[in-house]
Amino acid sequence: MLSRYSRSQMENIWSEKRKYEIWLKIELAILKARADLGEIPQSAVDKIEKEAVVDLKRIKAIEAKTRHDMIAFIEGISEKLGEESRFIHEGVTSSDIKDTARSIQMQEACQLILTDLKALKETLGQKALAAKDTIMVGRTHGVHAEPITWGLKVLNWYQEIKRQIKRFEQLEEVVAVGQISGAVGTFATIDPAVEKKVCQILGLKNSKVSSQILQRDRHADFVERIALAAASIEKFATEIRNLQRTDILEVEEGFRKGQKGSSAMPHKKNPIVCERLSGLARVIRGNVVPALENISLWHERDLTHSSVERVILPDSSILLDYMLYKFNQVMEELVVNEENMQLNLEKTLGLTFSQRLMLALVEKGLRREDAYELAQRNAMTAWEEKKDYKKLVSSDQKIKKYLTEKELDQIFDWEAYLKNIDQIFKRTELLT
Repeated sequence: MLSRYSRSQMENIWSEKRKYEIWLKIELAILKARADLGEIPQSAVDKIEKEAVVDLKRIKAIEAKTRHDMIAFIEGISEKLGEESRFIHEGVTSSDIKDTARSIQMQEACQLILTDLKALKETLGQKALAAKDTIMVGRTHGVHAEPITWGLKVLNWYQEIKRQIKRFEQLEEVVAVGQISGAVGTFATIDPAVEKKVCQILGLKNSKVSSQILQRDRHADFVERIALAAASIEKFATEIRNLQRTDILEVEEGFRKGQKGSSAMPHKKNPIVCERLSGLARVIRGNVVPALENISLWHERDLTHSSVERVILPDSSILLDYMLYKFNQVMEELVVNEENMQLNLEKTLGLTFSQRLMLALVEKGLRREDAYELAQRNAMTAWEEKKDYKKLVSSDQKIKKYLTEKELDQIFDWEAYLKNIDQIFKRTELLT
């Protein structure tokens, strides 16, 4: 089944309204932690939690005057609270709130991406199993090599997505870290116990050390792993694009009723989604270098990372979410042309059996160089003169000294390439 496209969910994670809601959640967690430690009255916390609301329009109006988003936020939630508002943001700095909020956003994005990856893994697993024995030619350097199966190709993708799932599970641990350590990270104005309690409330780990900010290697890791997952999708999409070329045409993107392929050429059916995915992967990769450059900041912090992250974190997350959904859709609707796979397999007139022939001659006692020369000589004749390779081999007097017709029949047997396919599937635990 196709996963439900979660773009609205991912966009919501990075929306301005959601950002302020998380900021309020963190401020309330700080108040609760301080009340537990006996630093402020619980009644003040109860009132603030009940009455504080995020009014985005009002916050933006204040920000237009203050030109400081955190101050605008604090004033916006405080102006109707009365004297209890003095406890809000006491002893903390903007980055305590912003960076902890950003960690929550990255954690939520990871969870959504994991949902997408697991849905794609399920689709790929089903497609791989269904085509486990669908034979096709393998290609190296773009040239026919030896037979594989379509299922084995998809199984490779399945296994790669499993690795991406593991990476994002690890990544969630890396990014789910908060800090409430005050200016320059010394806890001079806030008890370290508050940070620990706040992070427990928020479901985060607390950073063992921070400056005024969480260190940006975490954020770079986040963008890099998104780019790595996007690169996998680009790889799969590029393979489909190649296999949809007219001279190959072994698979095709689904072409829906009423769809048009070209404004000029009515016959066209183009791999437009896979081309789109290949392009978007380039955009995400372009975000990796700025993420890496954000690691190196002046002293305990500067502000150069902030404007960059407002673009690269949401954009990368939203794009990957979209790419995973669309590629899942491509795989669900993909047309597999088994007849063309067979025709392409036979296009080289049996040349794909050259290695089996050479190895059989070696087993008969020939030196490898001599066996290679016999197999290659006939292969070049078959290729250049468009003659059947097996017929040439069968009439070669030197080869006939070593191999009988029955043995040649066994060598030139497509099924020989499938004998270990089940074993490969079992190693991935997709086949029991």
